[in-house]
Amino acid sequence: MTVERPDRNLAIEIMRATESAALAAARWQGRGEKEAGDQAAVDAMRQMLETVHMDGTVIIGEGEKDEAPMLFNGERVGTGEAPKVDIAVDPIDGTRLLAEGRPGSVAVLAAAPEGAMFDPGPCVYMEKLVVSHEAADAVDLDRPLAENLASIARASGKEVRDCTVMMLDRDRHEDAKRAVREAGARLQLITDGDVTGGVLAAWDERPEIDLLYGIGGTPEGVILACAIKALDGHMLGRLWPRSDSEKQAALDGGYDLERILTAEDLASGPDCFFSCTGITPSQLVQGVTFDPHGAVTESLVMRSKSGTVRTIRARHRFAKLRQYAAVEY
Repeated sequence: MTVERPDRNLAIEIMRATESAALAAARWQGRGEKEAGDQAAVDAMRQMLETVHMDGTVIIGEGEKDEAPMLFNGERVGTGEAPKVDIAVDPIDGTRLLAEGRPGSVAVLAAAPEGAMFDPGPCVYMEKLVVSHEAADAVDLDRPLAENLASIARASGKEVRDCTVMMLDRDRHEDAKRAVREAGARLQLITDGDVTGGVLAAWDERPEIDLLYGIGGTPEGVILACAIKALDGHMLGRLWPRSDSEKQAALDGGYDLERILTAEDLASGPDCFFSCTGITPSQLVQGVTFDPHGAVTESLVMRSKSGTVRTIRARHRFAKLRQYAAVEY
């Protein structure tokens, strides 16, 4: 066994960026303005990322520079010093949830060594299946959901009727919803944001969710893979083109649309980092709460190399922060 000295945990530093994004976005809770909330989160995250000692490139962002005033694909972030890292961001996973004042929105950021993150190209969506490590050998993306649920139940020592599946509530999932119900399992439908569900499904210390399944965003899948690796969970994915033109663009780009992707395919290497901070309350982390002195945030921070998972509750005192912070608190 090789013994190493403790080294730098980049996850702790990128957490400050998700905290800033959450604090800025939380002011827009329930105000019905998705774009304004998203922009506030992006601006705050970008400003904080500029202070992180890294040479980062956004691989998973908000689109190309000319199409969105957001953290765009290819943007350079950090101070420019080593290490060189790939960055995946979702300043608000659950923008609609925030705008409507609903639970479940989080600010999310992941990092991995340069060249480690999967570039989904034209494919905006992918089919995803996530379970904990104890059910890793029990699932197959090509197997019917009922069979997967029976295998998950056996692996976890439960009955199928006691297993819970989390799924985005979309028309494209009608057959999957029916299959879960006919199998006798419990179904928890969410309107947006499947990163939280994936983390819960992978985390064996949090038994609320046994399986995340469905077709959701490919960027969220790449971000989620960094968390899956820290939790020793299991993830399977497959690109899901939305149209014939998107399918042809993917094929022209050399993508194998039948290939089943694992967390290692989406974020390779042993040292991946993940941070999420609650904006509105969720099953995973508490949302931002304001009081006369400032605000309190709760973040979940992970590193795959060590397997360390931290829940960090932070008190932010606005009277002090406003004296020097570039972010408007």
